Amino acid sequence: MKFSRSLKENHEFRRLYRKGETAVSPLMAVYIRRRKGEFNRLGITVSAKLGHAVVRNRVRRRLREAYRLNEECFRPGYDIVVVARSRAINAPFTELCADFLKLMGKLGALR
Repeated sequence: MKFSRSLKENHEFRRLYRKGETAVSPLMAVYIRRRKGEFNRLGITVSAKLGHAVVRNRVRRRLREAYRLNEECFRPGYDIVVVARSRAINAPFTELCADFLKLMGKLGALR
């Protein structure tokens, strides 16, 4: 991810849940908040309810890859948190990418 950093701190996730804008689909929920800076920060959350570690990590990798492939399409200067839902486990990768782009467009983060 050339233009991005990871969002790691718990208080940053909580602030985004509380004050950020939200877009929801059957596969994921996206929280986004504008901030000062020249790069985006991405955080991905996958609940333990979705399965054991192998399943959760696979979903996390697929969502990160969906972001990475479309990274040039997003405006810089956002904190983004993607929360995976249970349907994301079996969804085709192309559907994940399309859904992610649709939600980001709905939130006004596309160039």
